Amino acid sequence: MEKIRLNKMISHNTKYSRREADELIKNGDIKVDGKVVTDLSTKVDFDNKIHIKGRRLYKKDHFTVIVYHKQKGELVTKKDDRGRKTIFDTLPKKYAHFLPVGRLDFASEGLLLLTDSPQVATKLMKSNLERVYYLKIKGFVTPAMEEGMKNGVLIPSNVGGHKDSDIESMQIAPFLAYKIIKNSPTFSKLKVAINEGKNRELRRFFAFYDSEVTDLKRVSFGGIELGTLKPGKSRYLEKNEYQSLHDFLHKK
Repeated sequence: MEKIRLNKMISHNTKYSRREADELIKNGDIKVDGKVVTDLSTKVDFDNKIHIKGRRLYKKDHFTVIVYHKQKGELVTKKDDRGRKTIFDTLPKKYAHFLPVGRLDFASEGLLLLTDSPQVATKLMKSNLERVYYLKIKGFVTPAMEEGMKNGVLIPSNVGGHKDSDIESMQIAPFLAYKIIKNSPTFSKLKVAINEGKNRELRRFFAFYDSEVTDLKRVSFGGIELGTLKPGKSRYLEKNEYQSLHDFLHKK
């Protein structure tokens, strides 16, 4: 196993955040192989014996995943330096150490998975599991859009990115499926399924065709459904959802 920073090791396997782990290290509450460690740059693995306030740290061999119905106007981050509302302002405090699986942007809503396992979060974010969305866009769904949904498209770096981001060109894979629910000159509605989780992928796709996504709601991720979960509420996975997730992670 590759050695990693001590604070990362602690945050990955306990309820402590990296910032809290740094405080524990600075306060002399951490021992590595019997010696107090106060150097924040210390790297370790599980061949080292790590104790936190006298208690041995063991590798976490279980995990929890929850479904959260993200509301519009919430950021998917721990804290915003501009004081804007985040999902953790709404979620119960017991989930403060959970990690979001990917992102939904400020103006988007719907299903967001969170987990207390960084390894699980990373595997799910990088997976090709199906993500299903309902969209509302300005104007018609054009033949060119349908061609792009069927065959994929390369989005140039100057299209559809957030104004503050260092956005790059983006190759968008063919959609797994799409259904046009309403098609009109004022606005159109679609249901789409994709298997990537790239930053602002759907907004950039439709911006490429000179349209704007005015509503975006994720309703499914890897077969886990939002269902009737109300905005701002969360739930644990059902037994069958956990089993499917364990099966996927075991294959990976």
